[in-house]
Amino acid sequence: MGRPDTGKAKKSGIRRLFSWKKLLGTFFVCCLIGMGALYVVYLLVPVPTANAEATMQSNIYKYSNGKILARTGEINREIVGLDKIPEKVQQAFVAAENKSFYRDNGVDIKGTTRAAWSTVTGKGKQGGSTITQQYVKNYYLSQDQTATRKLKEMVIALKVDENMSKNEILAGYMNTSYYGRSAYGVQAAARSYYGVDASRLTTAQGAYLASLLQAPNQYDWTSANATGRRLVEERWNYVLDNMVEEGWLSSSERAGMKFPVPQKPRPLPGMEGQTGYIVEAANQELMRRGVSEEDIRAGGWTITLGIDEKKQKALVAAVNEELESELDRKGDEKHAVVQAGATSVDPKTGAVVAMYGGVGATEHWISNATRRDYQPASTFKPLVLASAVENDSETQDGRRIGLGTIYDGTSKRKVVGSDIPFSPENENDRSYGPVTVQKATNSSINSVYAQMIVDVGPAKVKRTALALGMKDGEDFPEAPAISLGVMNASTLDMAGVYATLDNHGKLVTPTLVKSAEHRDRTVRSSNPIGEQVITREAADTATKAMTGVVRSGSGTRAAGNYAAAGKTGTSENNRSAWFVGYTPELVTAVALFGEDAKGEQVTLTNTINEGRANGGGKPALIWGEYTDRALNGGSDAQFDLETDRTDWTEPDPEPTTTTEAPEKPTEEPTTATPSATPTPTTEPATTPPTRTTDPATTSPTPTEEPTTEEPSPPPSIDPPDGGGTDPGPGEDETDRPVRPTAER
Repeated sequence: MGRPDTGKAKKSGIRRLFSWKKLLGTFFVCCLIGMGALYVVYLLVPVPTANAEATMQSNIYKYSNGKILARTGEINREIVGLDKIPEKVQQAFVAAENKSFYRDNGVDIKGTTRAAWSTVTGKGKQGGSTITQQYVKNYYLSQDQTATRKLKEMVIALKVDENMSKNEILAGYMNTSYYGRSAYGVQAAARSYYGVDASRLTTAQGAYLASLLQAPNQYDWTSANATGRRLVEERWNYVLDNMVEEGWLSSSERAGMKFPVPQKPRPLPGMEGQTGYIVEAANQELMRRGVSEEDIRAGGWTITLGIDEKKQKALVAAVNEELESELDRKGDEKHAVVQAGATSVDPKTGAVVAMYGGVGATEHWISNATRRDYQPASTFKPLVLASAVENDSETQDGRRIGLGTIYDGTSKRKVVGSDIPFSPENENDRSYGPVTVQKATNSSINSVYAQMIVDVGPAKVKRTALALGMKDGEDFPEAPAISLGVMNASTLDMAGVYATLDNHGKLVTPTLVKSAEHRDRTVRSSNPIGEQVITREAADTATKAMTGVVRSGSGTRAAGNYAAAGKTGTSENNRSAWFVGYTPELVTAVALFGEDAKGEQVTLTNTINEGRANGGGKPALIWGEYTDRALNGGSDAQFDLETDRTDWTEPDPEPTTTTEAPEKPTEEPTTATPSATPTPTTEPATTPPTRTTDPATTSPTPTEEPTTEEPSPPPSIDPPDGGGTDPGPGEDETDRPVRPTAER
């Protein structure tokens, strides 16, 4: 027998061990195992919740004209629906990243496998993902390029594609992608690169933004080098060619397109200056309307304000010109304590059109416009008068209270008819003797208004004040002292109260936020104009009284080429000085506060001028400068006042030239009614005249007093600076008794 062929035997054994049938079977088994493993992974890997960064958005705050005032938030993103993005812009993104997007199942197996293998073998990180996978990476996962993350991305993408529409996925992708310039999402990118909303993007611009996603920083045209510009332009052409190939763009339209060079980057509006104050006030108002602080922080709100850009700039300019330009905050400790605040309101709509919170929100965070820790002082007095008319109040001897009612203006005169003793001192302890209510308002005589509040009743006055919009609190007692404004209030509060007076007694609630829109909800302001809270007669009487203050009283520095009514105020210890006033079109409250570096209240005396800082000084000057600018140099609008019985006048007493209280009066008034002057020999009219419409309370020359008011004596005899806690113009500013009326 021959020897066996061992080579052939070995060959046959190998074939038996690795036959093609076994190899094929093994391959199928491995495939089944792999598929099973993938299926298990598919079952075990859930669709996670969105990562924190993906849902973060910025809030957009806009002026009333739609121009952006500020953008806040850690992430510059504003999510918009696909309905706000032009269809061809949508198609440009698909053409750039994933032409088969509308046909695939959300996963590119070949591309993903290639990318994962390159990552594992150290050949570099690669993409290879579909739009769905990129959306999953942006929205649910991290940006890490690992094999594990790639596997999760693929599994989640399959599930997302099953449960979401293509439009939802595309919108999510466009809103979560990063475009450079700190812009997340297509809306932020559109504004950053082209200064428009996403809804106004052209096809060419959309193709550029889609091209950016491959290399956002390298492809920013304004900062790219020659290579970067060449590459992004090639990419832009590639996107447009793909659109033509897919039938989304005609060849003729494609041929006519030119590369859309983006604008230079602009810094995002920050919180410096007045912006931070306004944004914080808007947020506080939203929270009062039921929007939680967490919702505001999460972002995504577009908040339109009532702030008028022109008036806002006018208010800042007025403060800078009349106050800040004269202060040396860093070099003078006295100047450093002076804080200014202001709020301006449209009385017809209730919109807060301008607000001044201080030198800047990044330097002094507490807003001087909304803080409520200082007293409004004598700016409260018109509310006492309004309450007297509202309640048909009478003096202690039974005379109805109106502008012509005569009171005793003696300083430190003890009020009569009150269980609570009160003997307020007039400014500089000046005594006036018998004066009309109009004169007492012009010169802010404390003793007159202290008696008037007793005649009306402190509880009734408080009810009137609260109805007009003042805020209640522990610092608002029902006592004669509130006639001097000893409660606390903000410029926002006082602007609202005076706006209600300007609006003939219909409640005006100052409103900063016109609307706040979120993709999930919309918050709109309720009607800022409310019901009639006091009679028109009461409101108009207060207005008429305050026209005298501006015309020939302590507020002459606020006068201008417009009809104006207003009231000065200087609080106890001179810690605050106010001027609150209005024209038929505009209501503005301006205040100065004394505050040291520790935040403690301090006096304003000897700070901006020698002696007391008063409401008829800098606050009135700021008010007048702002009003002049805001009304474009003036206005022909007139007050339309119906004052009914308040126009009747008691016989005028002889004007007094006394500058101080007599040391020892020779006799007491002959009547037993301390709230009045000695009974005149001629009885006042017992029947008030019929109602008249009085549009004339504008700005006649100071010598023209209405017949219902006490004749104005010459300034040398009876200067306007002797009443209440409000002196008139300070000696350092006597060269400017009235603002110029020439148009700007």
